[in-house]
Amino acid sequence: MNGPERDRWIRRNRYYYRCLVDFLRYNIPANSSVLEIGCGTGYVLDQLDPSRGVGIDVNQNLITYAQEKYPQHTFYTLDAKNLDVNDELFDYVVLSDTIGAFDDVQQVFSQLSKVCHANTRIIITYKNFLWTPALNVAEKVGLKMPEERQNWLDRDDIVNLLEIADLDVVRTGRKVLLPYYIPLLSWLFNQYIVNLPLFNRLGLFTFIVARSVDGLKPALEHSVSVIVPARNEKGNIEAIVRRTPKMGRHTELIFVEGNSTDDTWPEIQSICRKYQHIRDIKCVQQDGKGKGDAVRKGFGMASGDILMILDADMTVPPEDLPKFFDAIATGKGEYINGTRLVYPMEKEAMRTLNLIGNKFFSIAFSWLLNQRIKDTLCGTKVLSKTNYERLIRNRSYFGDFDPFGDFDLIFGAAKLNLKFVEIPIRYRARTYGETNISRFKHGWLLLKMTFFALNKIKFV
Repeated sequence: MNGPERDRWIRRNRYYYRCLVDFLRYNIPANSSVLEIGCGTGYVLDQLDPSRGVGIDVNQNLITYAQEKYPQHTFYTLDAKNLDVNDELFDYVVLSDTIGAFDDVQQVFSQLSKVCHANTRIIITYKNFLWTPALNVAEKVGLKMPEERQNWLDRDDIVNLLEIADLDVVRTGRKVLLPYYIPLLSWLFNQYIVNLPLFNRLGLFTFIVARSVDGLKPALEHSVSVIVPARNEKGNIEAIVRRTPKMGRHTELIFVEGNSTDDTWPEIQSICRKYQHIRDIKCVQQDGKGKGDAVRKGFGMASGDILMILDADMTVPPEDLPKFFDAIATGKGEYINGTRLVYPMEKEAMRTLNLIGNKFFSIAFSWLLNQRIKDTLCGTKVLSKTNYERLIRNRSYFGDFDPFGDFDLIFGAAKLNLKFVEIPIRYRARTYGETNISRFKHGWLLLKMTFFALNKIKFV
């Protein structure tokens, strides 16, 4: 098939391609560097507005057409089984409706790490084989672009081949129930119903987001910043300094005091002076209110490669932080979240209503994010400074809606397709002070934020 004919089919099925491009745009910010494997005429690549766009295809005629139509991008006639694009690395690698035609999918996947840096996302879309009879009929009656016989791959097959190639799957799902435009119905089915349990199995195309874990620097080369938001926690400050382990090549502690009504701020200043010769300690008072504001203040001051949050109530013991460090420094995950809901808790550590609420949000958010997250409200969270800076640049997508900071980080990490990993911790009862959380007022706020996120993450 030549370029003009293929573009005619794209125009005839423009609603489907609009849905596909909208999905890719959600996952690929404009001005990213993008490599598309099996680029055809270059239509999809151009729609993504890349700062650097490179497309490869085995069809010389399509590549010639693409280069003439989109001279701002670069196109190569190249077999993906021998991926050589002049040692370039890309932010995103896209394989859209192409792996069905590869004669050796495993070999193609084995080449992908060559074009990936530490934060590259690989995005694969592929037709759901439940649709095969309907698509065959559509092709015979002239409603669908003719294709050669495709490989029979379902989602589990693709995930298996990615794992064999040492590529880590971040999340999977399906999209599009009505590939043709029907007023109101298409919007309802493709934005909402397809994302519901059971109906999602019927989505026209499967998507898989994966990453390469090659090229990570050794764990001991990382530096760490531990951010400690503290409000009315005078009795815990010195214990935090004494008990927080040193991790990586350097560990700094940053206390962010939140307008306490006790003597927390004088105590932090005193402890910083006392330990300044043996620990790297900084302290500051936050300008605004709430834990979210405190965390942002601390992250803004941090110099470490890895950013950690440790609540000053020490219900999560500082001694558990190396578990989080090991998980992120070895590449097991990119957003490391503590979970308090695995081990038995100390008596009085969490009230019954709080426990029920946490379990509800665990189920809701695992479905919402397409990644497992058992405990959304555990205060201990870890991510790299690089990814936090990317999250900041993308923050306008959600807006300033979260006074706690937990959901700002969770939603932001999900939008970036970071790999979530949870670390079980033993949740301790407080030894000083009282909780700053109102379970009814703040629980209602969290519920509202969950519904807010539905239209920002799930129903897109």
